[in-house]
Amino acid sequence: MIGSGASSDANRAATAGPAGTPVTLLIADDDAVTRSGLRTLLAAQPGIAVVGEAADGVEAVEHARRLRPDVVLMDVRMPRRNGIEATRHLLAESAEPPKVVVITTFENDGYVTAALSAGASGFVLKRLPVPQIAEAVRVVAAGEAVLFPAALRRMVAARPLGSAEAFPKAALTGREEEVLRLMATGLSNAEIAESFIVSLETVKTHVGNVLTKLGAQNRTHAVVIAYESGLVVPGFAG
Repeated sequence: MIGSGASSDANRAATAGPAGTPVTLLIADDDAVTRSGLRTLLAAQPGIAVVGEAADGVEAVEHARRLRPDVVLMDVRMPRRNGIEATRHLLAESAEPPKVVVITTFENDGYVTAALSAGASGFVLKRLPVPQIAEAVRVVAAGEAVLFPAALRRMVAARPLGSAEAFPKAALTGREEEVLRLMATGLSNAEIAESFIVSLETVKTHVGNVLTKLGAQNRTHAVVIAYESGLVVPGFAG
């Protein structure tokens, strides 16, 4: 299971990029066997074209700059530059950076939360079946997030909460707080729209306002901020 809401997102997401073109993917992992295996298996999935590999975070940034992939599948524990720093570099240096999906072995990996805070669009576990990892790649390429809400709650619960002053809760309207809480359960924009019985465009406007007011890189980062600030508490289920 990719995460609450992610399976339905994947069902709605196209299996290829704009105009039917494949989603281009760069794989960054310091283990050569893992990297090669992912490349072979993901390249066989519909709608995905693996355009390169990187053995560490430095190579990930260099290859992404040259190859301009739609998505980078990023291991977090790598030499020279870890996946967190590589994600920060990728998002800071380009007006149209690739989406980043963190891939990790453990659900409670503390690096994952930091990577999400750095701007990664979601995370997947290495033990997932390859078709589910492929779904995650397609989902983030389509502009959605990939979350394991339960795992994210556990990870954030183990970290100290930020100060109340660090979270501009008062800047959010009541509806925007409701939207953020539903985002934290892993719901997609379409599912939030259905829940509120409003248009998809209205939800997109609310989500955009939430990201702007929180100074979040993306919806996943906004969810991390919500948990760390205490607006959404571990155990919240919508």
